[in-house]
Amino acid sequence: MIIMPQEDIRPLRRSLSLTRRRLLRSGSDRDDRGWTLLHIVARRGDLKQVKRLLDEGMDVNVPAWGPKSKGFTPLHLAAEGGHLEVMDELLERGANIDARTKGACGWTPLHSAAKERKREAVKFLVENGAFLPEDMNDCRFNPPLHYCSGLEWAYEEMKRLQLENSSSSEVSSSSES
Repeated sequence: MIIMPQEDIRPLRRSLSLTRRRLLRSGSDRDDRGWTLLHIVARRGDLKQVKRLLDEGMDVNVPAWGPKSKGFTPLHLAAEGGHLEVMDELLERGANIDARTKGACGWTPLHSAAKERKREAVKFLVENGAFLPEDMNDCRFNPPLHYCSGLEWAYEEMKRLQLENSSSSEVSSSSES
């Protein structure tokens, strides 16, 4: 370990982002929200840093633990920001597409994208198999529509995909005859 005089450390600290300084001050690997660096860069949509942190061995499904972020994963935050490339990378590396937050509602990344009205993120998650029951009032998929009105888009997208799949299977079966 190299020990630097206090005056030599100051320029280094100034060059660090506010977030990194918060982590250094706290002496932990999390900021005051309970987020790791992976959460932070996923929320910002920084694909290069997401890849770097995952290559260094960070857990792709690491949950955030703070007063307002009980169980949010990096995928929740990337979905909330609508960062499709980051979402794709996280899923490629094994992120749980249906990870749930802790608490009464148990939000998934699909809820996070819908709440922020990130239509492309909602579409991306549905196309990649995010859990979406046939009936919006299915108790396995809280919160209901009135808590997260953006989920209407998810249902529209699911119906579109079902129509596409049924029409493509009809075309392939008729061409086989």
